[in-house]
Amino acid sequence: MLKHSLLAAAVAAAFAAPMASAADSKELKEIRAQIRQMKDSYEARLQALEQRLEKAQVATTEAQAQSKALAASVAAAPVASGVAREPVATAAPAPAVAAAAPASNLFNPNISMILGGTMQNLSQDPGQYRLQGFVPSGGEGGPGSRGFSLGESELTMAANIDPQFAGQLTFALGADNTVGVEEAFVQTRALSNGLNLKAGRFLSSLGYMNSQHAHTWDFVDAPLAYQAFLGGQYKPDGVQAKWLAPLDQFLEVGVELGNGSAFPGTARNKNGNGATTVFAHLGDDIGDSASYRVGLSHLRTGANERAFEDGGLNHAFSGKSRTWVADGIFKWAPNGNPTQTNFKLQGEYFRRHESGVLALDSGGENAASGSYASTQSGWYLQSVYQFKPNWRAGLRYDRLASGSQRIGLVDDGTVGLASLPILEAYTPSRSSLMFDYSPSEFSRLRLQLARDKSRPGVSDNQIFLQYIMSLGTHAAHAF
Repeated sequence: MLKHSLLAAAVAAAFAAPMASAADSKELKEIRAQIRQMKDSYEARLQALEQRLEKAQVATTEAQAQSKALAASVAAAPVASGVAREPVATAAPAPAVAAAAPASNLFNPNISMILGGTMQNLSQDPGQYRLQGFVPSGGEGGPGSRGFSLGESELTMAANIDPQFAGQLTFALGADNTVGVEEAFVQTRALSNGLNLKAGRFLSSLGYMNSQHAHTWDFVDAPLAYQAFLGGQYKPDGVQAKWLAPLDQFLEVGVELGNGSAFPGTARNKNGNGATTVFAHLGDDIGDSASYRVGLSHLRTGANERAFEDGGLNHAFSGKSRTWVADGIFKWAPNGNPTQTNFKLQGEYFRRHESGVLALDSGGENAASGSYASTQSGWYLQSVYQFKPNWRAGLRYDRLASGSQRIGLVDDGTVGLASLPILEAYTPSRSSLMFDYSPSEFSRLRLQLARDKSRPGVSDNQIFLQYIMSLGTHAAHAF
Protein backbone atom coordinates (compact mmCIF):
# COMPACT_ATOMS: atom_id res chain seq x y z
CA MET A 1 0.00 0.00 0.00
CA LEU A 2 1.06 3.59 -0.62
CA LYS A 3 1.36 4.55 3.06
CA HIS A 4 3.51 1.43 3.76
CA SER A 5 5.82 2.38 0.87
CA LEU A 6 6.16 5.90 2.25
CA LEU A 7 6.97 4.54 5.69
CA ALA A 8 9.58 2.17 4.22
CA ALA A 9 11.16 5.01 2.26
CA ALA A 10 11.29 7.14 5.40
CA VAL A 11 12.97 4.28 7.34
CA ALA A 12 15.53 3.73 4.55
CA ALA A 13 16.32 7.41 4.45
CA ALA A 14 16.76 7.48 8.20
CA PHE A 15 19.21 4.51 8.18
CA ALA A 16 21.12 5.95 5.24
CA ALA A 17 21.82 9.23 7.00
CA PRO A 18 25.43 9.68 8.09
CA MET A 19 26.20 9.26 11.75
CA ALA A 20 28.70 11.98 12.38
CA SER A 21 28.47 12.00 16.13
CA ALA A 22 26.82 10.41 19.18
CA ALA A 23 24.28 13.26 19.22
CA ASP A 24 23.27 12.43 15.64
CA SER A 25 22.91 8.75 16.58
CA LYS A 26 20.59 9.65 19.46
CA GLU A 27 18.46 11.84 17.18
CA LEU A 28 18.18 9.04 14.63
CA LYS A 29 16.99 6.64 17.32
CA GLU A 30 14.25 9.12 18.29
CA ILE A 31 13.18 9.48 14.65
CA ARG A 32 13.06 5.68 14.24
CA ALA A 33 10.92 5.39 17.40
CA GLN A 34 8.48 8.04 16.14
CA ILE A 35 8.18 6.31 12.75
CA ARG A 36 7.57 2.97 14.49
CA GLN A 37 4.78 4.56 16.60
CA MET A 38 3.18 6.07 13.48
CA LYS A 39 3.30 2.69 11.73
CA ASP A 40 1.72 0.90 14.69
CA SER A 41 -1.00 3.56 14.95
CA TYR A 42 -1.90 3.31 11.24
CA GLU A 43 -2.03 -0.48 11.39
CA ALA A 44 -4.33 -0.36 14.44
CA ARG A 45 -6.69 2.05 12.71
CA LEU A 46 -6.73 -0.10 9.55
CA GLN A 47 -7.63 -3.16 11.61
CA ALA A 48 -10.46 -1.25 13.33
CA LEU A 49 -11.87 -0.13 9.97
CA GLU A 50 -11.72 -3.69 8.60
CA GLN A 51 -13.63 -4.96 11.65
CA ARG A 52 -16.34 -2.30 11.22
CA LEU A 53 -16.68 -3.23 7.55
CA GLU A 54 -17.11 -6.90 8.42
CA LYS A 55 -19.80 -6.07 11.01
CA ALA A 56 -21.68 -3.90 8.50
CA GLN A 57 -21.64 -6.70 5.92
CA VAL A 58 -22.95 -9.18 8.50
CA ALA A 59 -25.76 -6.77 9.47
CA THR A 60 -26.71 -6.38 5.80
CA THR A 61 -26.90 -10.14 5.33
CA GLU A 62 -29.08 -10.54 8.44
CA ALA A 63 -31.44 -7.72 7.35
CA GLN A 64 -31.88 -9.33 3.92
CA ALA A 65 -32.66 -12.67 5.53
CA GLN A 66 -35.25 -11.08 7.85
CA SER A 67 -36.90 -9.29 4.91
CA LYS A 68 -37.21 -12.55 2.97
CA ALA A 69 -38.66 -14.33 6.01
CA LEU A 70 -41.20 -11.56 6.58
CA ALA A 71 -42.24 -11.58 2.93
CA ALA A 72 -42.67 -15.35 3.04
CA SER A 73 -44.83 -15.17 6.18
CA VAL A 74 -47.05 -12.50 4.62
CA ALA A 75 -47.50 -14.54 1.47
CA ALA A 76 -48.44 -17.61 3.54
CA ALA A 77 -50.93 -15.75 5.76
CA PRO A 78 -54.57 -16.83 5.26
CA VAL A 79 -57.03 -14.47 3.61
CA ALA A 80 -60.36 -13.84 5.35
CA SER A 81 -63.33 -15.06 3.39
CA GLY A 82 -64.62 -12.39 1.01
CA VAL A 83 -62.03 -9.81 2.10
CA ALA A 84 -59.16 -8.83 -0.17
CA ARG A 85 -55.79 -8.59 1.56
CA GLU A 86 -53.68 -5.49 0.89
CA PRO A 87 -50.00 -6.05 0.18
CA VAL A 88 -47.78 -5.36 3.18
CA ALA A 89 -44.65 -3.30 2.65
CA THR A 90 -41.55 -5.04 3.93
CA ALA A 91 -38.54 -3.37 5.43
CA ALA A 92 -35.94 -2.44 2.83
CA PRO A 93 -32.57 -4.15 3.28
CA ALA A 94 -29.80 -2.00 4.64
CA PRO A 95 -27.46 -0.91 1.82
CA ALA A 96 -23.88 -2.09 1.74
CA VAL A 97 -21.32 0.42 2.92
CA ALA A 98 -19.85 0.85 -0.53
CA ALA A 99 -23.25 1.19 -2.25
CA ALA A 100 -25.00 4.53 -2.83
CA ALA A 101 -27.95 5.10 -0.48
CA PRO A 102 -31.30 5.17 -2.30
CA ALA A 103 -33.69 8.14 -2.03
CA SER A 104 -35.90 7.98 1.05
CA ASN A 105 -39.35 9.48 1.58
CA LEU A 106 -39.68 8.64 5.25
CA PHE A 107 -42.13 11.10 6.83
CA ASN A 108 -39.69 13.23 8.78
CA PRO A 109 -40.76 16.77 7.89
CA ASN A 110 -39.66 20.14 9.16
CA ILE A 111 -42.43 21.27 11.50
CA SER A 112 -42.98 24.87 12.53
CA MET A 113 -45.65 26.62 14.56
CA ILE A 114 -46.50 30.32 14.53
CA LEU A 115 -48.35 31.57 17.61
CA GLY A 116 -49.96 35.00 17.53
CA GLY A 117 -52.26 37.09 19.63
CA THR A 118 -53.51 40.67 19.80
CA MET A 119 -55.21 43.13 22.10
CA GLN A 120 -57.37 45.76 20.33
CA ASN A 121 -58.63 49.06 21.71
CA LEU A 122 -61.14 50.51 19.21
CA SER A 123 -63.07 53.77 19.42
CA GLN A 124 -65.81 52.52 17.03
CA ASP A 125 -67.95 49.39 17.13
CA PRO A 126 -66.16 46.79 14.96
CA GLY A 127 -69.55 45.19 14.19
CA GLN A 128 -70.35 48.23 12.01
CA TYR A 129 -67.14 48.07 10.01
CA ARG A 130 -67.36 48.24 6.22
CA LEU A 131 -65.39 49.51 3.22
CA GLN A 132 -67.80 52.10 1.85
CA GLY A 133 -68.21 52.08 -1.94
CA PHE A 134 -67.07 48.49 -2.45
CA VAL A 135 -68.98 45.25 -2.89
CA PRO A 136 -68.17 43.25 0.28
CA SER A 137 -65.54 40.59 -0.28
CA GLY A 138 -66.17 38.64 2.89
CA GLY A 139 -62.51 39.05 3.79
CA GLU A 140 -62.44 42.66 4.93
CA GLY A 141 -61.80 41.46 8.45
CA GLY A 142 -61.67 44.96 9.80
CA PRO A 143 -59.84 45.66 13.05
CA GLY A 144 -61.17 42.52 14.77
CA SER A 145 -62.96 42.35 18.10
CA ARG A 146 -62.30 44.57 21.07
CA GLY A 147 -60.11 43.37 23.90
CA PHE A 148 -57.89 40.31 23.87
CA SER A 149 -58.11 37.78 21.06
CA LEU A 150 -56.11 34.88 19.73
CA GLY A 151 -54.59 35.74 16.40
CA GLU A 152 -54.29 33.38 13.47
CA SER A 153 -51.78 30.65 14.29
CA GLU A 154 -50.08 28.50 11.67
CA LEU A 155 -48.85 24.93 11.68
CA THR A 156 -46.54 24.05 8.77
CA MET A 157 -45.05 20.72 7.75
CA ALA A 158 -42.60 20.64 4.86
CA ALA A 159 -40.20 18.03 3.51
CA ASN A 160 -38.47 16.80 0.39
CA ILE A 161 -40.40 13.88 -1.10
CA ASP A 162 -37.63 12.59 -3.35
CA PRO A 163 -34.97 14.17 -5.60
CA GLN A 164 -37.73 15.43 -7.92
CA PHE A 165 -40.44 16.76 -5.55
CA ALA A 166 -40.97 18.59 -2.26
CA GLY A 167 -44.22 19.22 -0.38
CA GLN A 168 -45.69 21.61 2.17
CA LEU A 169 -48.88 21.72 4.23
CA THR A 170 -49.89 24.76 6.30
CA PHE A 171 -52.93 24.83 8.58
CA ALA A 172 -54.42 28.16 9.68
CA LEU A 173 -55.89 28.02 13.18
CA GLY A 174 -58.44 30.79 13.67
CA ALA A 175 -59.41 32.57 16.87
CA ASP A 176 -62.95 31.18 16.42
CA ASN A 177 -61.61 27.62 16.82
CA THR A 178 -61.79 26.93 13.07
CA VAL A 179 -59.08 25.10 11.17
CA GLY A 180 -58.43 25.83 7.51
CA VAL A 181 -55.90 24.79 4.90
CA GLU A 182 -53.73 27.81 4.17
CA GLU A 183 -51.47 25.96 1.72
CA ALA A 184 -51.10 22.37 0.56
CA PHE A 185 -48.88 21.88 -2.47
CA VAL A 186 -46.14 19.89 -4.12
CA GLN A 187 -43.40 21.49 -6.18
CA THR A 188 -40.55 20.36 -8.36
CA ARG A 189 -36.92 20.40 -7.26
CA ALA A 190 -34.89 19.23 -10.23
CA LEU A 191 -36.27 20.87 -13.38
CA SER A 192 -33.66 22.50 -15.57
CA ASN A 193 -33.36 25.92 -17.23
CA GLY A 194 -34.78 27.87 -14.27
CA LEU A 195 -38.26 26.32 -14.47
CA ASN A 196 -40.26 25.43 -11.37
CA LEU A 197 -43.76 23.93 -11.10
CA LYS A 198 -46.17 23.92 -8.16
CA ALA A 199 -49.57 22.22 -7.78
CA GLY A 200 -52.21 22.34 -5.05
CA ARG A 201 -53.34 25.30 -2.95
CA PHE A 202 -50.78 28.07 -2.58
CA LEU A 203 -50.39 31.78 -1.94
CA SER A 204 -50.41 33.35 -5.38
CA SER A 205 -47.46 35.38 -6.65
CA LEU A 206 -49.93 38.14 -7.57
CA GLY A 207 -48.44 41.43 -6.37
CA TYR A 208 -45.84 41.53 -3.60
CA MET A 209 -47.40 40.83 -0.18
CA ASN A 210 -49.86 38.19 -1.34
CA SER A 211 -47.26 35.40 -1.37
CA GLN A 212 -46.21 36.13 2.24
CA HIS A 213 -47.73 34.57 5.34
CA ALA A 214 -49.38 37.03 7.71
CA HIS A 215 -46.76 36.64 10.43
CA THR A 216 -44.11 38.12 8.10
CA TRP A 217 -46.07 41.33 7.48
CA ASP A 218 -44.64 44.57 8.87
CA PHE A 219 -48.03 45.65 10.24
CA VAL A 220 -50.76 43.89 12.21
CA ASP A 221 -53.28 43.87 9.35
CA ALA A 222 -53.37 43.69 5.57
CA PRO A 223 -53.63 46.91 3.51
CA LEU A 224 -57.16 48.03 2.61
CA ALA A 225 -56.51 47.20 -1.06
CA TYR A 226 -55.90 43.55 -0.20
CA GLN A 227 -59.11 43.42 1.82
CA ALA A 228 -61.22 45.09 -0.89
CA PHE A 229 -59.84 43.44 -4.04
CA LEU A 230 -58.58 40.03 -2.86
CA GLY A 231 -60.63 39.30 0.24
CA GLY A 232 -57.43 39.40 2.33
CA GLN A 233 -55.19 37.11 0.27
CA TYR A 234 -55.62 35.29 -3.01
CA LYS A 235 -55.05 31.53 -2.60
CA PRO A 236 -55.97 29.58 -5.74
CA ASP A 237 -56.34 25.83 -6.06
CA GLY A 238 -54.46 24.97 -9.22
CA VAL A 239 -51.00 24.94 -10.77
CA GLN A 240 -48.21 27.48 -11.06
CA ALA A 241 -45.26 27.65 -13.44
CA LYS A 242 -42.33 30.00 -12.80
CA TRP A 243 -39.30 30.67 -14.96
CA LEU A 244 -36.14 32.36 -13.65
CA ALA A 245 -34.16 33.92 -16.48
CA PRO A 246 -30.38 33.16 -16.68
CA LEU A 247 -29.38 36.81 -16.25
CA ASP A 248 -27.23 38.79 -13.86
CA GLN A 249 -30.41 40.60 -12.81
CA PHE A 250 -33.35 38.87 -11.15
CA LEU A 251 -36.08 38.31 -13.74
CA GLU A 252 -38.95 35.98 -12.99
CA VAL A 253 -42.09 35.38 -15.03
CA GLY A 254 -44.92 32.99 -14.31
CA VAL A 255 -48.48 31.89 -14.87
CA GLU A 256 -51.09 30.33 -12.57
CA LEU A 257 -54.18 28.40 -13.55
CA GLY A 258 -56.81 27.95 -10.84
CA ASN A 259 -60.34 26.68 -10.41
CA GLY A 260 -61.58 30.25 -9.88
CA SER A 261 -63.38 29.70 -6.58
CA ALA A 262 -61.29 32.23 -4.58
CA PHE A 263 -62.55 35.83 -4.35
CA PRO A 264 -63.07 37.84 -6.53
CA GLY A 265 -64.24 34.69 -8.36
CA THR A 266 -66.64 31.98 -7.23
CA ALA A 267 -67.06 28.26 -7.86
CA ARG A 268 -68.79 27.92 -11.24
CA ASN A 269 -69.21 24.16 -11.69
CA LYS A 270 -67.08 24.08 -14.82
CA ASN A 271 -64.26 21.92 -16.10
CA GLY A 272 -60.78 23.20 -16.64
CA ASN A 273 -59.40 26.59 -15.81
CA GLY A 274 -61.57 29.13 -13.98
CA ALA A 275 -58.96 31.81 -13.22
CA THR A 276 -55.66 32.88 -14.77
CA THR A 277 -52.87 34.92 -13.21
CA VAL A 278 -49.77 36.12 -15.02
CA PHE A 279 -46.91 37.98 -13.35
CA ALA A 280 -43.40 39.29 -13.92
CA HIS A 281 -40.85 40.47 -11.35
CA LEU A 282 -37.57 42.28 -12.00
CA GLY A 283 -34.89 43.08 -9.41
CA ASP A 284 -31.23 43.94 -8.98
CA ASP A 285 -28.67 45.42 -6.62
CA ILE A 286 -27.90 49.13 -6.49
CA GLY A 287 -24.30 49.29 -5.36
CA ASP A 288 -23.24 47.37 -2.26
CA SER A 289 -25.94 48.67 0.09
CA ALA A 290 -29.27 48.73 -1.77
CA SER A 291 -31.51 46.54 -3.91
CA TYR A 292 -34.94 46.71 -5.50
CA ARG A 293 -37.71 44.63 -7.01
CA VAL A 294 -40.63 45.74 -9.18
CA GLY A 295 -43.49 43.67 -10.55
CA LEU A 296 -46.62 43.66 -12.65
CA SER A 297 -49.46 41.13 -12.30
CA HIS A 298 -52.87 40.47 -13.83
CA LEU A 299 -55.70 38.30 -12.51
CA ARG A 300 -58.60 37.27 -14.74
CA THR A 301 -61.51 35.38 -13.20
CA GLY A 302 -65.29 35.26 -13.07
CA ALA A 303 -68.12 35.11 -10.56
CA ASN A 304 -71.44 33.29 -10.56
CA GLU A 305 -73.90 34.76 -8.04
CA ARG A 306 -71.21 36.17 -5.78
CA ALA A 307 -73.44 37.01 -2.85
CA PHE A 308 -73.24 39.97 -0.46
CA GLU A 309 -75.57 41.57 2.06
CA ASP A 310 -76.51 45.24 2.04
CA GLY A 311 -79.33 47.03 3.83
CA GLY A 312 -80.65 43.77 5.22
CA LEU A 313 -81.13 42.28 1.73
CA ASN A 314 -79.13 39.64 -0.13
CA HIS A 315 -77.72 40.63 -3.50
CA ALA A 316 -75.48 38.83 -5.99
CA PHE A 317 -73.06 39.70 -8.80
CA SER A 318 -72.37 37.50 -11.82
CA GLY A 319 -69.83 38.40 -14.46
CA LYS A 320 -66.17 39.00 -15.29
CA SER A 321 -63.49 40.40 -13.00
CA ARG A 322 -60.08 41.75 -14.05
CA THR A 323 -57.47 42.98 -11.56
CA TRP A 324 -54.09 44.60 -12.30
CA VAL A 325 -51.40 45.01 -9.63
CA ALA A 326 -48.17 47.02 -9.87
CA ASP A 327 -45.73 46.59 -6.99
CA GLY A 328 -42.31 47.75 -5.94
CA ILE A 329 -39.92 47.48 -3.01
CA PHE A 330 -36.60 49.15 -2.19
CA LYS A 331 -34.25 47.91 0.55
CA TRP A 332 -31.17 49.56 2.01
CA ALA A 333 -28.63 48.27 4.51
CA PRO A 334 -25.05 49.50 5.05
CA ASN A 335 -22.76 47.29 2.95
CA GLY A 336 -25.62 44.81 2.60
CA ASN A 337 -25.60 43.93 6.32
CA PRO A 338 -29.11 44.47 7.80
CA THR A 339 -28.36 43.31 11.36
CA GLN A 340 -27.57 46.76 12.77
CA THR A 341 -29.75 49.12 10.76
CA ASN A 342 -31.78 48.97 7.54
CA PHE A 343 -34.60 50.68 5.68
CA LYS A 344 -37.41 49.35 3.50
CA LEU A 345 -39.89 51.19 1.27
CA GLN A 346 -42.69 49.28 -0.45
CA GLY A 347 -45.99 49.96 -2.18
CA GLU A 348 -48.62 48.44 -4.44
CA TYR A 349 -51.29 49.84 -6.75
CA PHE A 350 -54.49 47.90 -7.57
CA ARG A 351 -57.00 48.51 -10.33
CA ARG A 352 -60.04 46.30 -10.92
CA HIS A 353 -62.73 46.28 -13.59
CA GLU A 354 -65.88 44.18 -13.24
CA SER A 355 -68.81 43.83 -15.61
CA GLY A 356 -71.87 41.63 -15.61
CA VAL A 357 -75.26 41.41 -13.92
CA LEU A 358 -76.24 42.60 -10.44
CA ALA A 359 -79.27 40.90 -8.88
CA LEU A 360 -80.97 42.85 -6.09
CA ASP A 361 -82.87 41.04 -3.34
CA SER A 362 -81.84 37.80 -5.03
CA GLY A 363 -84.25 35.03 -4.12
CA GLY A 364 -86.82 37.46 -2.70
CA GLU A 365 -90.31 38.34 -3.94
CA ASN A 366 -89.13 41.68 -5.32
CA ALA A 367 -86.03 40.29 -7.02
CA ALA A 368 -84.73 42.31 -9.96
CA SER A 369 -81.53 42.28 -11.98
CA GLY A 370 -79.75 44.60 -14.33
CA SER A 371 -76.35 45.40 -15.80
CA TYR A 372 -73.43 46.34 -13.59
CA ALA A 373 -69.96 47.69 -14.33
CA SER A 374 -67.31 49.23 -12.11
CA THR A 375 -63.71 50.42 -12.28
CA GLN A 376 -62.11 50.85 -8.87
CA SER A 377 -58.61 51.33 -7.55
CA GLY A 378 -56.54 51.43 -4.38
CA TRP A 379 -52.99 51.66 -3.15
CA TYR A 380 -50.76 51.71 -0.11
CA LEU A 381 -47.27 52.96 0.64
CA GLN A 382 -45.27 51.97 3.69
CA SER A 383 -41.78 52.40 5.09
CA VAL A 384 -40.02 50.52 7.88
CA TYR A 385 -36.77 51.63 9.51
CA GLN A 386 -34.67 49.50 11.85
CA PHE A 387 -32.97 52.26 13.83
CA LYS A 388 -31.05 49.92 16.13
CA PRO A 389 -30.66 46.14 16.50
CA ASN A 390 -33.99 44.49 17.36
CA TRP A 391 -35.98 47.76 17.15
CA ARG A 392 -38.04 48.99 14.17
CA ALA A 393 -40.54 51.75 13.39
CA GLY A 394 -42.92 51.90 10.44
CA LEU A 395 -45.47 54.16 8.77
CA ARG A 396 -48.18 53.13 6.30
CA TYR A 397 -50.89 54.98 4.39
CA ASP A 398 -53.78 53.19 2.63
CA ARG A 399 -56.32 54.67 0.23
CA LEU A 400 -59.14 53.30 -1.93
CA ALA A 401 -61.25 54.95 -4.64
CA SER A 402 -64.70 53.50 -5.35
CA GLY A 403 -64.44 55.03 -8.84
CA SER A 404 -67.20 54.83 -11.40
CA GLN A 405 -70.00 52.31 -10.96
CA ARG A 406 -72.83 51.88 -13.44
CA ILE A 407 -75.83 50.09 -11.93
CA GLY A 408 -78.48 49.43 -14.57
CA LEU A 409 -81.41 49.23 -12.15
CA VAL A 410 -80.45 52.62 -10.69
CA ASP A 411 -79.84 54.24 -14.10
CA ASP A 412 -83.26 53.19 -15.42
CA GLY A 413 -85.05 54.30 -12.25
CA THR A 414 -86.16 50.85 -11.11
CA VAL A 415 -84.58 51.43 -7.69
CA GLY A 416 -82.83 54.32 -6.00
CA LEU A 417 -79.20 54.28 -4.92
CA ALA A 418 -80.52 54.29 -1.36
CA SER A 419 -81.38 50.63 -1.93
CA LEU A 420 -77.63 49.95 -2.17
CA PRO A 421 -76.16 52.15 0.57
CA ILE A 422 -72.84 50.30 0.67
CA LEU A 423 -72.15 51.17 -3.00
CA GLU A 424 -72.44 54.93 -2.57
CA ALA A 425 -69.20 56.54 -3.74
CA TYR A 426 -66.45 57.08 -1.16
CA THR A 427 -62.68 57.03 -0.74
CA PRO A 428 -61.75 54.98 2.37
CA SER A 429 -58.34 55.70 3.89
CA ARG A 430 -56.21 54.73 6.87
CA SER A 431 -52.97 55.87 8.48
CA SER A 432 -50.90 53.50 10.65
CA LEU A 433 -47.84 53.90 12.85
CA MET A 434 -46.05 50.89 14.34
CA PHE A 435 -43.13 50.04 16.61
CA ASP A 436 -41.86 46.52 17.15
CA TYR A 437 -39.18 44.81 19.19
CA SER A 438 -37.68 41.43 18.31
CA PRO A 439 -35.73 39.84 21.17
CA SER A 440 -34.60 37.20 18.67
CA GLU A 441 -35.39 36.01 15.17
CA PHE A 442 -38.10 33.78 16.68
CA SER A 443 -40.15 36.37 18.58
CA ARG A 444 -41.65 39.80 17.96
CA LEU A 445 -43.69 42.25 20.06
CA ARG A 446 -45.54 45.05 18.24
CA LEU A 447 -47.45 48.23 19.03
CA GLN A 448 -49.57 49.74 16.25
CA LEU A 449 -51.62 52.95 16.25
CA ALA A 450 -54.05 53.63 13.40
CA ARG A 451 -56.77 56.04 12.34
CA ASP A 452 -59.24 54.27 10.05
CA LYS A 453 -61.66 56.24 7.86
CA SER A 454 -63.33 53.39 5.99
CA ARG A 455 -66.84 54.84 6.53
CA PRO A 456 -68.14 58.39 5.85
CA GLY A 457 -68.07 60.72 8.84
CA VAL A 458 -66.46 58.15 11.16
CA SER A 459 -62.86 57.93 12.36
CA ASP A 460 -61.88 54.79 14.24
CA ASN A 461 -58.87 55.34 16.48
CA GLN A 462 -57.22 51.96 16.94
CA ILE A 463 -54.53 50.61 19.25
CA PHE A 464 -53.07 47.14 18.70
CA LEU A 465 -50.68 45.13 20.85
CA GLN A 466 -49.45 41.98 19.11
CA TYR A 467 -47.10 39.11 19.76
CA ILE A 468 -45.74 36.68 17.15
CA MET A 469 -43.75 33.63 18.23
CA SER A 470 -42.09 31.05 15.98
CA LEU A 471 -41.43 27.49 17.11
CA GLY A 472 -39.54 24.84 15.15
CA THR A 473 -37.83 24.90 11.78
CA HIS A 474 -39.10 27.67 9.54
CA ALA A 475 -38.09 28.31 5.92
CA ALA A 476 -36.37 31.53 4.97
CA HIS A 477 -38.63 34.33 3.79
CA ALA A 478 -38.54 35.64 0.23
CA PHE A 479 -37.08 39.04 -0.70
